[in-house]
Amino acid sequence: MGKINQKVARRALVAVALGLCLLLARGAAAKSDSTDAPDPAIPAALCQVVYPLDQTPEEGYRYVFLGNGFFVNDQGYLLTAAHLLSSFRHSGQPYILVGPPEGPRRMLEAPIVAADWEHDVAVLRATPNPFRGGKKIGYLTLSAELPEAGSGVVSASLRPVDIENALSARAPVEDFSGGEVIRYQFFREPGLSEKELVLYDAPVVSGQSGSPLVSAETHTVVGVVVGRWLHPAVLPTGNDGGHETISPGAAVRIHYAIGLLEQQRVAWHMAARNAEQPASPAAVAEQKKGFTAPVPLSVVPTRYPPQALYGSDVLLDARVETNGKLSDIRMVTGSAPFVEPVLDAVRTWTFVPARKDGRAVQARIGIVFQFPQSFLPDVTPREHKHPEAAEGKGDHAALPTVTIEPEYPANTTADGSVIFYGLVDKQGEFKSKSILRDVGALTAPSVSAAEHWVFEAGQQGETKTESAVVVVVTFRRPVT
Repeated sequence: MGKINQKVARRALVAVALGLCLLLARGAAAKSDSTDAPDPAIPAALCQVVYPLDQTPEEGYRYVFLGNGFFVNDQGYLLTAAHLLSSFRHSGQPYILVGPPEGPRRMLEAPIVAADWEHDVAVLRATPNPFRGGKKIGYLTLSAELPEAGSGVVSASLRPVDIENALSARAPVEDFSGGEVIRYQFFREPGLSEKELVLYDAPVVSGQSGSPLVSAETHTVVGVVVGRWLHPAVLPTGNDGGHETISPGAAVRIHYAIGLLEQQRVAWHMAARNAEQPASPAAVAEQKKGFTAPVPLSVVPTRYPPQALYGSDVLLDARVETNGKLSDIRMVTGSAPFVEPVLDAVRTWTFVPARKDGRAVQARIGIVFQFPQSFLPDVTPREHKHPEAAEGKGDHAALPTVTIEPEYPANTTADGSVIFYGLVDKQGEFKSKSILRDVGALTAPSVSAAEHWVFEAGQQGETKTESAVVVVVTFRRPVT
């Protein structure tokens, strides 16, 4: 039979370890011949997003199938892809089919609570709440952490046996497609803001949009499936130099959905963080006395602008509101073509708000985006002075007056964004301990360079204050 393809063999081992295999519909069969999902909470949280064609069915509702959704709490709130709901932007409302595939299943109204059309995520709420008396309904936990390239993921969805003649009385096909994360891809549609996608090497068929993309390791949702990536990806198949070309699946990072949930004050469940990361909202909320700075909950970077010839810094001074969203975003320094994508990114960020004596309060936060030059050897100085950061009037966050670009490490071709969070004390000393986004060899030089920055401390009224700072260092592969 010849040499076994190593890539295929590795995928097979992952599938066995997870108790998964790819589910394919077989004619009119309502079930595929695959094994069950590794976590029963996954299929229990799924629902179909539909529009009914009749209201008084005798043998089940006939409906138009739009895609999938999944519950995020026991109050009936669910997430889906916003593009599925485009026909309801001005009137009408979607419905959902909820319940175990084997039945009984119910068709419920699911009006749109909020939609982020630019980043393709939406929040719906089932009416009435199916969790009241629904013993086989569940919800999924969300995680803003990034699965590493090569880690396993599963897209889970339901679809009718006959999409053209869908009937609610018929059990749907269950699709659990296992694959691996390929990479993270920034993408901008004409007229819309940039968004970050997770690309994964599993097929996406019609009807899977709106499904959860679940980490095979943690069983937490890391993305919302939005379709098939239309640009082919070339993947190595082994040590023999072989390659294969695929059209991978694409999911928008769950970060954007988390931001939408936080904006609407909708409760959701998050994965536990490790000791190196900022405290969870629950842990912060337990504090009763004193002041706690805002803590990043969900942040994304932006890509290095492809048209940029040299590097640059963008410094922002913003206010974190009591709902965890940013407002009053002040541009301290920055230039084209870096400013626009930076602002697009930070407007989606969410935080655990600052707290004083156990109560959520407003607080200012410093934000630094650094784009190191990508020429070897250097063509511009790596030290940059920002006197504007010391000219703040009134209340302001801490910001660096001098930054130093990290050296691009030898023996690597990595690129991407390192993100870390720290506090600047009243003396302007920067202390960074929390890595929010790790990019292997690029993380250590980024943090090391920042330790030599010079800061202007934050100020509230006439008093110097401790202030939180988020730093995003975005690398581009060097040009020699």
